[in-house]
Amino acid sequence: MTDTAVSTPAAAAPRAALPLRPKDAATLILLDRSGAHPKVLMGKRHAGHKFMPGKFVFPGGRIEAGDRRMSVAGALDPVVEERLLKRMQRPSPMKARAMAMAAIRETFEETGLMLGSCDYGTPAVVPEGPWRDFQTHGVHPELDGLHFIARAITPPGRPKRFDARFFAADAQDVAHQVDGVVGPESELVELVWVPLSEARDLDLPRITSIVLDELEARLAAGMPAWRPVPFYFFRRGNHLREDL
Repeated sequence: MTDTAVSTPAAAAPRAALPLRPKDAATLILLDRSGAHPKVLMGKRHAGHKFMPGKFVFPGGRIEAGDRRMSVAGALDPVVEERLLKRMQRPSPMKARAMAMAAIRETFEETGLMLGSCDYGTPAVVPEGPWRDFQTHGVHPELDGLHFIARAITPPGRPKRFDARFFAADAQDVAHQVDGVVGPESELVELVWVPLSEARDLDLPRITSIVLDELEARLAAGMPAWRPVPFYFFRRGNHLREDL
């Protein structure tokens, strides 16, 4: 029998970790236009967070199942819905609605502010969780006053990644406020109403500054529904913008 040499394969090089898949999320910019100069509501994130610690941000977070089921008063503006559906994975009006609802729910969870109306009685369909507080206080979330301002995907390599839709609404649409939500051990440790012209002086994530620029341009134009919505994302290391 002839001996046959058998070579031992070299250890395979470890594979690079795949980038995290962005999760659908929504953010709400509350605007106070009661004075001579518009103000925006900004919250300072807890320093212990892995994602954007200590930064000033708009309230927001990922979509949850209950956002699809909660009773609502006032549907999304058709133009807003149309823009939300563009470049969406598995697009549907229900998913667009859930994104807007997530922005309202997350704003309540982080600030205690309930966007909606008390004119329609107690909401009939209320899932478990934070939406129960809307039922307790007789607040129906309203979507028809929401403006779709921008969309942005967190760059690869971050500890968390979101496909975030930025909405704006007027502070006069806040129907109720629950106190004690913001504090030293909360997700947001501080809330400030800051003039739009001064907001960029805060410690902000880069995308927040970009969205503030877009918001300022929209306000100067009268918040027209026809204005395209910028979509920011990365591809092959390049920072790209596309209009929706």
